[in-house]
Amino acid sequence: MVEALEPIESRWGDDLEMLDVAVDEVPDVRRAGMRGLGEGVLLDGVIPLSRLVPVGVDRNGVPTRARIVLYRRPLEARAKDPADLADLINEVLIEQIATYLGVDPEVIDGL
Repeated sequence: MVEALEPIESRWGDDLEMLDVAVDEVPDVRRAGMRGLGEGVLLDGVIPLSRLVPVGVDRNGVPTRARIVLYRRPLEARAKDPADLADLINEVLIEQIATYLGVDPEVIDGL
């Protein structure tokens, strides 16, 4: 999944140095509930596909970097085949990176 970031990173690498990308199986909505997922959640209907976590401080007081978390199972469940999955991941990454950079997604997609 993270391979989808390579073409975007090759163009926007300097702007993305402080951004991490992670993959989780599913969002943890049991513990936090849908509202507890916070801002930056990209939804398909009511199903979270990814989340942009802003820069912050963890519970130990250590500064954290911004990160995009892709939710593998919801993404795979929406894809018809591997090519469709790659396209969906690309769309999600473009949307989240655009939000992170504060630009229109078309600017990022101009590859």
